[in-house]
Amino acid sequence: MNQYEANTYSGYMALVVFPLLIIMSLLGAALLPVAAVKLVLLVVAAISAFCLIGFFMVNPNEGRVIQLFGDYRGTATVTGLRWANPLFTKRRVSLRVRNFESGRLKVNDFDGNPIEIAAVIVWKVVDSAEAVFEVDDYESFVAIQSEAALRNLATSYPYDGNGETIALRSHANEISDKLKDEVQGRLAKAGVEVLEARISHLAYAAEIAGAMLQRQQASAIVAARAKIVEGAVGMVESALQSLAEKHVVELDPERRAAMVSNLLVVLCGDQKPQAVINTGSLYQ
Repeated sequence: MNQYEANTYSGYMALVVFPLLIIMSLLGAALLPVAAVKLVLLVVAAISAFCLIGFFMVNPNEGRVIQLFGDYRGTATVTGLRWANPLFTKRRVSLRVRNFESGRLKVNDFDGNPIEIAAVIVWKVVDSAEAVFEVDDYESFVAIQSEAALRNLATSYPYDGNGETIALRSHANEISDKLKDEVQGRLAKAGVEVLEARISHLAYAAEIAGAMLQRQQASAIVAARAKIVEGAVGMVESALQSLAEKHVVELDPERRAAMVSNLLVVLCGDQKPQAVINTGSLYQ
């Protein structure tokens, strides 16, 4: 079932016509002596008064799903004061953009580590007929399906990756796109469009947070050390090459090895090195 525009009329014109019919019918019934005519005019006045129930208001970015005895008769989206058959039932459906923030869900990631995760889903109704008739309560449906999609996503990827695979913490944009696609797939039948999906909270569960923090710190230290060693080796290589090209000093392999060792100690050490004057020679 797809949304289509309902047949409604301008309420401003009807606001003039129906009260005028009521007044004229009552005046005619009071002034005319013929009983049959009076009866007809009173019926016209009663029908006109009943038609006043047909007025309703449509706000911007809002729709009114119209039904007649359970049959869908379209959605009124033209804003302002409108009028339709008084027998129509009119259900308000907001077409505005909305936010849904899930609670913090405790799940196991792809590696089996317990984590806490939450997300913000930005959505809006694009088909009021599907939102009303395809699901029982579309707002509750959005909340439940969004949390289900978030749980499924969290179990499909590790919290931390090795740089080659997608991870929850290091690939925020890719994870957001995948979350949006999965939520949209679940909500398409409800006439809902997902505009954005973002992870709003991501952390290890409290029982393993301390251990995982130590592991992250150790990984960071190892990565930093590797970078320092890589830079130091490059600097030593450049220094030796420069000395050789400019013929500043001739170094045999043993002195070259000693120089490399000393430079690496200076460049890679945690503390500032202390200068030591060597009064002897390398071979004594």
